[in-house]
Amino acid sequence: MSGAGTQRLLEAPVLPAIARLAAPGLALAVFQTAVSIADTHFVGRLGTDALAGLALVFPLVMLLQMTSAGAMGGGVSSAVARALGGGHLAAARRLVAHAAVIALGVGLAFTLLLVGFGSSLYVVLGGTDGALAQALAYSDVLFAGAVLVWLANTFASALRGSGNTALPAIALITAALVQIPLSGALTLGWWPFPALGIRGTALAYALAFGVAALGMGLYLWSSPLRPRGSDWRLERRLFGEILRVGALSSVSALQTVLTAIILTGCVGSFGTAALAGYGVGVRLELLQVPIVFAIGQALVILVGTHIGAGRPARAKRIAWTGTLLAVGVSLAIGVSAALFPAAWVRIFSDDPGVLETGSLYLRSVAPFYALFAAGMALYFASQGAGRVGVPMLAGTARLAVVALGGLIVVNAAAPLGALFGVIAFGITLFGALTGAAVYKASWELRRPA
Repeated sequence: MSGAGTQRLLEAPVLPAIARLAAPGLALAVFQTAVSIADTHFVGRLGTDALAGLALVFPLVMLLQMTSAGAMGGGVSSAVARALGGGHLAAARRLVAHAAVIALGVGLAFTLLLVGFGSSLYVVLGGTDGALAQALAYSDVLFAGAVLVWLANTFASALRGSGNTALPAIALITAALVQIPLSGALTLGWWPFPALGIRGTALAYALAFGVAALGMGLYLWSSPLRPRGSDWRLERRLFGEILRVGALSSVSALQTVLTAIILTGCVGSFGTAALAGYGVGVRLELLQVPIVFAIGQALVILVGTHIGAGRPARAKRIAWTGTLLAVGVSLAIGVSAALFPAAWVRIFSDDPGVLETGSLYLRSVAPFYALFAAGMALYFASQGAGRVGVPMLAGTARLAVVALGGLIVVNAAAPLGALFGVIAFGITLFGALTGAAVYKASWELRRPA
């Protein structure tokens, strides 16, 4: 982002600036939604065990995406935006080099941990027999390619931090256009491809992110952000610029995933059909993440640039404007899902148990999607400000409520609807506490790297 580009962000009307930066990400969200629906549809053709196996692994796929794109990715975007907002291009280049090192290291750690110990985790989550076998078949292939996901999302975050939201969207949309037909071909054996079952779904996922990583890496290395010789000299201070936002945000992402893991384990106690139905229902909630992420990344860029330029009051106004936009989108989705839940669930399965559980989940939880969106959007804005500590505690509160409430429901042999009520309350608490934290926060100037 040039000096003129930075100045345009500082002077542009708030809502048009958010819309312009979010538009590529919103277009991407459409394709990512199509990928998720297509993958679940293809896996659903393999049977209820396969759907249940997908639900068992899904929290870990969430962790992979949330840490690489939303958490550490937010740290990368925030650090680059603050550096460029303060006019420090050399610092931005050094931050890109340090971000690439983080991506390689953490991506390999995901592979070692989840390929090595995934089986034990899925058993704890309630996986047995066919569902467990399907979960392992999917997990081992997908997480073998974890470093590709980390590199793609890290390169995308660096580019977004520079104000370029179009190129990451184009690269990831291209990857989605590759993934959808490839997933169907490798999962179901469309000619001339072999029928790999659920392994094919995972392989298509990894290959698609490899395509995205290659494309964005080539572009980044031809841009002014390309790290040069001395930029690769690693410094604790520069890791700190990324990690003071990215590491705390990763803790928040871990809390979100632990919440999902606990809930998956609780639902698993009600049987395989219930687990599959919950997985289908919760997928609609999580499909909103790319939408709110698109708006949130615009907030990271704009808030970070304004904080770097010493304009915290306008940064706060940007945060609330973007949040209202995200709330409006999720409110429309939530109300529609609560009124017509079967229309969503039947896309993936006609199993009566799956239909019953998925519909119950959406009727209970979907009306609260707006608060989920509010919490997420304000969290991204806090990343841009470099102030994620207090908002992170909202995720801690949600985790505590879900863990305690879920255990009470299971131990009391209460109906599944009571567990979904706990989920709805946790979302409400998350949105309300994050809003209160941002309202009271003082976003003062941070000295750039």
